[in-house]
Amino acid sequence: MELRQLRYFVVLAKELSFTRAAQKLFVSQPPLSLQIANLEQELGSKLFYRTSRSVELSEAGKVFLTHCQAILDRLDQASDHVKQVEKGLEGQVQIGLSGSHFMGPLPYFIGEFRAARLKVEIILREMKPADHLRSLYDGGVDISVLRNPSEQPDLSAQLLWRDPVMAVLPLNHRLAKKRKIHLKDLRDESMVLLHPESSAYAQSIFDACVAEGFVPRVAQYVIEMPAMANWVAAGLGVALAPASLAHIRKDEIVFRALFDISLSADVYAMTRRFNNHPAVHEFLDALTTWAKGCALKKICGV
Repeated sequence: MELRQLRYFVVLAKELSFTRAAQKLFVSQPPLSLQIANLEQELGSKLFYRTSRSVELSEAGKVFLTHCQAILDRLDQASDHVKQVEKGLEGQVQIGLSGSHFMGPLPYFIGEFRAARLKVEIILREMKPADHLRSLYDGGVDISVLRNPSEQPDLSAQLLWRDPVMAVLPLNHRLAKKRKIHLKDLRDESMVLLHPESSAYAQSIFDACVAEGFVPRVAQYVIEMPAMANWVAAGLGVALAPASLAHIRKDEIVFRALFDISLSADVYAMTRRFNNHPAVHEFLDALTTWAKGCALKKICGV
């Protein structure tokens, strides 16, 4: 039994005319008649009663029509499903990110993406920066959002948005009234820092202080960036953090730009170079397009 025969049968059952059915199917009448006869022979049952003037479904034909319509409907659904998956409009995307990314622009994009593509499931996996690469290689995540991309040959990184590093100070700090400060102005301050070994970004912060001629006086090490704002607000010290965090605890702390320093916390999306998952490509294309118009000032208030 062939799908062509089922389609011929359904059209003939609806038209009840070999002439009209043949025209609708863009075939001549003899091949249509032959296919219907072969189908009846295989089923061992008459599907139509034919006279010189009319074609009528038999009782067996009526039952068979119900099944054929269901089969063809399911095939159409399967075809549509495959097309949706191939276009990246359906599927699953697993994203690895650290706590600070929940505070920046990314949640705004994910909200818009989910609303526009209801059949793409977005799974967020919060993890330490040091765990991102392993999870990418193991297939635990499809996209890793991080601040210091790796240069591994089988991984690909795309810049999403710039996120400059700023000084984080208590409201009553002696430097809080300045619009910009030098990193070396913090040399005698107690500092709240990320563990240098936790990520390449954290190490770059420590190294920048050393390059300015001082080793940070660490009051507290933290694992996640948002925690630094809490410690600064509590008066434990000052910190260096991405501008995208400047909208949190605005009534207790201030963010100040830094002079003459190339420190950055720019955000990248990293993927396996040969990832062929359509939904991942759709998400990444949409994210990079959206990120081009991303403004930290508009979204995060800096």
